[in-house]
Amino acid sequence: MKPIVYAALAVLALASPAQAGFNSAYTDINLDDCLVLDADDFGVSWACPGYKGYPLMIREGDLRFSLNYGFGIDQRAPFYTMPPFNTLGAKLEWRLSNDLGRWMPIATIVRYYTADPETGEDNGQVLMVTQLVEGNSCPIAYVDARANKNANELARQAADKAGSFDCASDEVAIIGSFKAW
Repeated sequence: MKPIVYAALAVLALASPAQAGFNSAYTDINLDDCLVLDADDFGVSWACPGYKGYPLMIREGDLRFSLNYGFGIDQRAPFYTMPPFNTLGAKLEWRLSNDLGRWMPIATIVRYYTADPETGEDNGQVLMVTQLVEGNSCPIAYVDARANKNANELARQAADKAGSFDCASDEVAIIGSFKAW
């Protein structure tokens, strides 16, 4: 009977939340639900609802949207976008880790719709993966959503490696085929 008890304990240990790994949660990117912080002829900045109160800041300027995350965001802190003119997708995927025994955001994945700089016409869709580490948050990977059938999975794999990227010295990875710009 003892082997059965040990086997049951082993199964319970493996099923514990600390062993769960990674998960996703989704929030809408709806600027009508956001608070306008600043607006002028050159752009707008918003404070938006994030995952369970995790702050999300969005800026638009020079026909590009940029994002920043976290508590104590300074308006002068860098906001991240991509080179081509762009707009944001409607959803933000938050990658969560349970390493600390509770689900915490470690990265985000957002879809950017890019435009050709000459014509303004649709040019592609890129998933930008951003690492969420206090004092070290930045984009860590780009995935061309049209050139890769498994783009969402590639972006999640990159997001699940968040935390080991050094924003000051590492280069943003381009994952899979890339034809977006």
